[in-house]
Formats: sequence, structure tokens, C-alpha cells
Amino acid sequence: MSGHGTPIPMSSHASKGLKGQADVPGDKSISHRSLILGAMCVGETTITGLLEGEDVLDTAKAMRAMGADITRDEDGTWHVYGVGVGGFAEPDQVIDCGNSGTGVRLIMGAMATSPIAATFTGDASLNKRPMARVTDPLALFGAQTVGRSGGRLPMTVIGAQDPIPVRYEVPVPSAQVKSAVLLAGLNAPGQTIVTEREATRDHSERMLAGFGAEISTEVTNECRIITLTGRPELKPQSIAVPRDPSSAAFPVCAALITEGSDVLVPNIGLNPTRAGLFTTLREMGADLTYENEREEGGEPVADLRARFSPDMKGIEVPPDRAASMIDEYPVLSVVAAFAEGQTMMRGVKELRVKESDRIDAMATGLRACGVTVEEGEDWWSVEGRGIGGVQGGATCASHLDHRIAMSFMVLGLATTKPVTVDDGSPIATSFPIFEDLMGSLGADIRRD
Repeated sequence: MSGHGTPIPMSSHASKGLKGQADVPGDKSISHRSLILGAMCVGETTITGLLEGEDVLDTAKAMRAMGADITRDEDGTWHVYGVGVGGFAEPDQVIDCGNSGTGVRLIMGAMATSPIAATFTGDASLNKRPMARVTDPLALFGAQTVGRSGGRLPMTVIGAQDPIPVRYEVPVPSAQVKSAVLLAGLNAPGQTIVTEREATRDHSERMLAGFGAEISTEVTNECRIITLTGRPELKPQSIAVPRDPSSAAFPVCAALITEGSDVLVPNIGLNPTRAGLFTTLREMGADLTYENEREEGGEPVADLRARFSPDMKGIEVPPDRAASMIDEYPVLSVVAAFAEGQTMMRGVKELRVKESDRIDAMATGLRACGVTVEEGEDWWSVEGRGIGGVQGGATCASHLDHRIAMSFMVLGLATTKPVTVDDGSPIATSFPIFEDLMGSLGADIRRD
């Protein structure tokens, strides 16, 4: 599938007994960062388990355009020969980041303190997304930007000639903003300090330390203070990318709502800043267990076993959990539709500025399928109808958003009538094997 080409309508039909092992792709967040940090080393970084979706492949193309030598073996091992901190070359062409907000924001941060200019664009969805939340702090380092009105792509970033370190408090919970500032701080002298009032995923901090950066985190009752010392010599690494918890969410949630299901999803990263969905599902009464818990590369990992769970109840999701599951609310809303009672989700305004307005997209589609959904700017609620209680039968808009498309495909597995999405092509940006994997478990998902 292509997230940039001809629309691909898809439909999902009632299924029973999803069974087997779901080998989901590598973690997207870690895959992006592996390529970028590998490109900022001198020497060879090897990566296994890289997510080969379009978002990550676009990041690899961007790193090549900025001077890194990146190759892939037939067995799927990637080799990144980096240019060192501050060693990026000015790209000859526009950098197309496709659908990836993570990719473009992290790459902007990584090059913002190098004396080069780069122009960034993306697909129709990405070009609507706000970039000022990243470009504003990058300006503090001395970078300049010229883009469309509203701080949107296409945009040219002119890196700082003489960068200075910054002290920055992230105004909204965003790992992308935090990470962009930290990556910019790598080529600024002295200490760059980032404060966040609400913890977000900490892959950047863990991986920067693993690559040899001098970085520390102080946790107080009110905030997290991250201090990075600039101009390190990053050391190449051998990285085994754990499998993506955001991708695991789809076979897990499908198994919970589909009668007779028992699905094992192995080797899933359970970093506490990413695992909020699984905690929430268990609180709802899901039969979801962690097996073979262990640690790999500094990250907690386990095999997840999900079984059909007909007695789930709606709950109020704690607002402070939002950052650890922000990408999983769409598919959580699907599970909530099959629980008993109301599921309330607060502190989720970030969903309004993702690849789409995810609250509006899911609310519109769920309502069309017979589910009661209420919403506000920073909250939404789903009134569950129990197993067998959701009619379906609607065609839902994906809005060029991979998670919206996959969430509605999960929904249709347990509705009384099929559910269709107008365009499933964006799924390729993060989960290129979604159709084949779900089909191998017994899901009836078709291209129309």
C-alpha cells in the first residue's frame, strides 16, 4: 500500500476466533531515532528490527540527503555510516517526510544547529499540521524558518551559524517537541535544559545516553528537568528495535472484542511512557496478560496475550495517562464501544492536531455505526453497547490517518454489519503488514 497514492477503500467484516501469533513491526519511535542518531555518529551503527514503513523510510532518505551513508542487507539489517554531530551536509533536494510528524520534527531539530538550510514538505495531512511548536524553540538556538501561514509546511529551516544552548519548558506534553530541542542541543555548546510538566515518552533520553551523550533527568514533584551537554562525540551502536506497542494495540484490541480469540503478540516494548493503553485495558477488565517479562537494550519488554473479553466495563481514563497512550485513543474508543457503560477520556486535546483531528474522525465514524459519542475540546466519551451491540454498516473517512483507518478495521471485526473506510492506503506509513498479519489471525478484512 502507499500512503501517498491512489485511495484504497477497505472493509472489515464480522470475524470469530482470532488465533495465533502476531509479529508486529518494530517500534516507530525508536526506528526514527535510530536512523537520526546513527547519522550523527562517526562510524557504523547497525540496526535490526527497523520498522520499514513509509514514515521511517522517509527519515532514512532524509539522512542520506544530509550526507549519511545508509544501506540495507537482504536479511533486513540496516547500516548507518554517520557524519558526526554538526556534520550534516546541505541537501540538494526538498526533504519529503510523507505523513510523519515525528520524522519531520525530529529532523528539523537535528539540523537546526548546523550551518545548513533544508526545505521540508509532506503529504496533504502533514502539510496541515502545526510546526510552530517545534520551530519556536529552535529559533532560540538561532535557527530561522520560512513557511506557509500558520507555521505549516512546506517550510525552509536555516540552521544556526553560531548556536547557543537554551533552557526551554515544553508548553504542551509532546515527546516530539522535547526530542527536537534535545537533538538541536547536541550541536550547541554548553548545557541545553528541557523542562516538562507532564512526562512524555523518554526514548530520546534513553537512546541519547546509549549513544554516549552526557544527559541526566531530575524528577521533582512538579516536573522533569532534562539536562544535555552539547558537542559530544556520539558512539555508534548496534540496535535491536523492540516491536511497536502502538502497532500491537490493533491485534490486541481486535482479540479482546472478537468472540473466541486468543492472540499472542511477542516482544513488545513496555516502556512506562508508552504502555498506558495496556494498563487501561486491564482496568476495564480485559483478559490481557504479560508473559516472559524481561529487559532488552534498557527497555522493558514482554509478550502480550490477549483473549476475548466479553465483560469489559467503561472507566474514566486518568488524564495524566494521556501522554503514555496518545496514539492509542482511537483504538481504545473502539474497545470502549463494546464495553458496558461510559468510557471517559480527558486531557486529550493533542488528538486534535495529529495526522487528523482524531477525536472528530473517530466520533463521526462511531456515531455512524450506532455508538453514542460526546466530545469537547479536551475530552470525549464513548457509551459502550456491549459485545454484539454495535451495528456498524457505515463508510468512515480515514482523513489520511493510518491509526483512524486501522481502528475502524478493528471495529468491523465485531459489528453486525461490515465497516468500510474510504482510504486504507495510509496504513502503510506505520504498519505495512497490517492486512496480511490480521488475515493470518483470521480477520476478514478486504480491499473493496
